[in-house]
Amino acid sequence: MTAFFIGDVALDEYYTADRWPGRADKGMVQELPAEIGGSIANAAVVHAALGGETQFISLLNDSPLSGRLTDDLRQNGVGIEHMLVDPAIAESRNLIFLIDGEHVVLTVEMGEQPMWLAPATLAALRRPGLLYTTLYRVRRLHSRTGNGVLKQADLLSDLRRHGRRAIFDLDVGGCTPEDMPYLTDAAVVIFNQVGFRAAFGHDDMARIGGWIRDHEIGWVVRTMAADGAEAFDGETRLQAAGYPVNVVDVTGAGDTFGGALTWCLGEGRSFTEALDFSIAAASRSVTIHGPRGGKATSGEVLAWRKKEHDR
Repeated sequence: MTAFFIGDVALDEYYTADRWPGRADKGMVQELPAEIGGSIANAAVVHAALGGETQFISLLNDSPLSGRLTDDLRQNGVGIEHMLVDPAIAESRNLIFLIDGEHVVLTVEMGEQPMWLAPATLAALRRPGLLYTTLYRVRRLHSRTGNGVLKQADLLSDLRRHGRRAIFDLDVGGCTPEDMPYLTDAAVVIFNQVGFRAAFGHDDMARIGGWIRDHEIGWVVRTMAADGAEAFDGETRLQAAGYPVNVVDVTGAGDTFGGALTWCLGEGRSFTEALDFSIAAASRSVTIHGPRGGKATSGEVLAWRKKEHDR
């Protein structure tokens, strides 16, 4: 089954600095080579490298940079037949500052224009499989049908009825009650520690069982950087430890986790297996510079995990 990834692809412009300047302050940065990234595109590349059949959808302008971004996806085994174009929007770029082993990401604002899915795209999405995306993107989805216009949460509900299960990457943003029409009946909702706290106001995974059941969510996952990740389905709680590695670049670690998790679930792996494999893939990725550091075959991830376990 084909997994669809709907989200961002961008040119990541890298800089390093000794510190992040304060208000009305100045600082010096060192420019590093730019990389092609974008959170959801990174996850799609990871999924394709692991062997998954992968389609990616975003909205870009028609500039040479956009052509470069889509060509890179194609070269990484990601299908781009359903990409959308609007010549009026800005270039897709991120400014990434690496400071003290962490990263600060500034994204160029591209607006919230509707993303109109062609009939062929809607037909492809109306097939069983997984959809990896963000709230920012699904709020913008529209498609014309013989019965009128499907859009936003109603479109997502239509896809669910056709067997397309959503995996949401909520990252640092968390969610609010207004987002629940989108998240209800999701296969997986992924937060990092900041996003989890923003959503629930606390750090206790065990306290959200009622929320999970009320909204019929399959699993909630919280990634915890070097400490691994934990998952909860309202009854069973899983934990997977991280790996003690020398961190080179954390950019794309969460994307690697999400792409690997999507691949594992598409392959029919148990959630316990999927969580453990995805943590290994993400831990390996931070030992490599660049947003695509997580790109690897399943054999490479398994070999890396075995080597780490044998230490």
